[in-house]
Amino acid sequence: MAKKLYNFVRQIKIYHDMSKKKVTEETKKKDEKIDNKTQQEKNKPQEEKNNPKPHPENDQEINAQESVAEDKSGDEKCQEAVQDAIDEKELLKRQLEDLNDKHLRLIAEYDNFRKRTLKEKMELSKSAGESILLGLLPVIDDFDRALDHLDSASDLKAVKEGIDLIYNKFKNFLKQQGVSEIETKEQEFDSETHEAITKIPAPSEELKGKIIDCVQKGYKLNDKVIRYPKVVVGE
Repeated sequence: MAKKLYNFVRQIKIYHDMSKKKVTEETKKKDEKIDNKTQQEKNKPQEEKNNPKPHPENDQEINAQESVAEDKSGDEKCQEAVQDAIDEKELLKRQLEDLNDKHLRLIAEYDNFRKRTLKEKMELSKSAGESILLGLLPVIDDFDRALDHLDSASDLKAVKEGIDLIYNKFKNFLKQQGVSEIETKEQEFDSETHEAITKIPAPSEELKGKIIDCVQKGYKLNDKVIRYPKVVVGE
């Protein structure tokens, strides 16, 4: 009986120890949970401070500020572009005015040059024969003196010599002006420099195709034919 009682008490004690140990473990676990929760709550404000969560109202304000800044930057760029366009327009306008001014000046200068050239040509055409006429005047004077002495002249030979002198003087004057007589006597006929008015039988075989007689003399001014000689050609 005593042994049974001892075993029963011993079992109660073991159960009590086990219950106490279990309670202690559970209490310890609860304490650890509480400590962990407390530590988390302590760390939470620091984390929120270090990494604050964005607030919806703050986000809207930030977005609005960014939008305003972007709009302001866009407006500034737009104003700069408009100003650049205005400056470029003013530059082009000034360049156009300069070109128009130069164009008008050039037209005026050309018009003045044209009028001056026409005036000079007209004056030249009016006075072109002045030097030639001045050269002819001495020849005319010689003819006047010859005519004055012609009625009272008794020596026809002297008159003839005087006329020859005036004629030679006139020919020398023409030569000085570049006028020369075209040779025709017994020359080969050349349609470039001669004008045939008729053809007659050649008096000899050698004169066939050559000029036999000259009806009117021809002249050149330098290398240009100013009057074709009228000739008779043998055939």
